[in-house]
Amino acid sequence: MPTDCLFREDSYLKDCEATVVAITEQGGIVLDRTVFYANSGGQPGDTGALMTADGTRIAVADTVYTDKLKTEIAHMPAAGAPAVNIGDAVRATIDWDKRYGRMKIHTALHLLSVVLPYPITGASVGDADGRADFDIPEAGLDKDVIAAKIAAMIATDAAVSSRWISDAELEANPGLIKSMSVKPPMGTGRVRLIEIESLDLQPCGGTHVRRLGEIGAVSVTGIEKKGKQNRRVRIALA
Repeated sequence: MPTDCLFREDSYLKDCEATVVAITEQGGIVLDRTVFYANSGGQPGDTGALMTADGTRIAVADTVYTDKLKTEIAHMPAAGAPAVNIGDAVRATIDWDKRYGRMKIHTALHLLSVVLPYPITGASVGDADGRADFDIPEAGLDKDVIAAKIAAMIATDAAVSSRWISDAELEANPGLIKSMSVKPPMGTGRVRLIEIESLDLQPCGGTHVRRLGEIGAVSVTGIEKKGKQNRRVRIALA
């Protein structure tokens, strides 16, 4: 059954009450609702814990989708974690510091895609650093110039928000899609957009900060040639 993905409407939720509705063949715990982000789009799944009514703590080592349409989420328990049963009530709590770092990096990578308006061939979000790969026809990228442009956008403290459009609206506006490697999930009837006020608008299911000022200082730590026209740009939080 579809999981109510609370993080899509509020990335700042740290915990929620939920009910176990299924256990997957791999031992994943499916809840009716969750604050845990599931691994997708280059952003890792959240870690944290599920706490039962009697105080039993089930450590969550990873969070994944069980289906291609990304409607159901499984919380993968750490090795040796206690078992839960369908129908159990739990409190789901994420590792917030790790999540918040990823929110900053993911938003900063959107800014990087504004500085470098080229097709994205890959991306990875870490706790304090990340990278994006671009299909760039020529070299000559300068780390300091890129960092300065990102800093200028962060200094605007622009608002970051999300909204939904229909599959048909996205199909009518293919220019919104920047990534060549990860296509937004379609088939549920709607697609989530992330908007950075006056700066950027693109489909994205990830978690982001509410304002750019929260990101703080960002450095460009490396630019690597990964092919004839592919450049990998790495960034990190100060």
